[in-house]
Amino acid sequence: MAFDFKKEYKEFYLPKSRPQIVDVPPANYITVRGQGDPNAAGGAYQQAVSVLYAVAYTLKMSYKTDHKIAGFFEYVVPPLEGFWWQENVDGVDYSRKENFNWISVIRLPDFVSEDDFRWAVETATRKKKSDCSVAEFLSVNEGLCVQIMHVGPYDDEPQSVALLDEYLAANGYVNDMTAERRHHEIYLSDPRKTPPEKWKTVIRHPIKQA
Repeated sequence: MAFDFKKEYKEFYLPKSRPQIVDVPPANYITVRGQGDPNAAGGAYQQAVSVLYAVAYTLKMSYKTDHKIAGFFEYVVPPLEGFWWQENVDGVDYSRKENFNWISVIRLPDFVSEDDFRWAVETATRKKKSDCSVAEFLSVNEGLCVQIMHVGPYDDEPQSVALLDEYLAANGYVNDMTAERRHHEIYLSDPRKTPPEKWKTVIRHPIKQA
């Protein structure tokens, strides 16, 4: 059976609908950076997601090619994730989506090296006839965070964020948003197939003791 990150690391991908503190270990990601409204049809965000999946599935299916990755085992491509922020905004202003900065990512298995990653970008570009060179190999060490499972539309996320903030205040922690530590979302539902009221999104914030 293929390795599934969501099932093997439930504490990071399947939290409860109430806040919990986690210490997130370092991980590597396929990454595309950009700006703008993620809902814009054919916009930068949607193009970025296409690049991420092109590279992700090239790596997943690499065992069927001449490129052999040391330590490879079959796995389920992890869910799409994103780090989000807006300049000079404390938190997120959902009424100004055009001002979003984002780093869109898909997690990589630990056995994927930077050389394997470069091979996948070149192969995906050639086979998909689409430029995947914007993709980066990124290592992230999130460390101490608070997270919650948000169920519902993305625009309702402030309600879940408020629960996180209340929990932090009651337990001696504060948010620790920096240029390296951002508002983090993990998307567990396919919005093309699931009604908005059932969308499941992990919301994770970096924290520190007050």
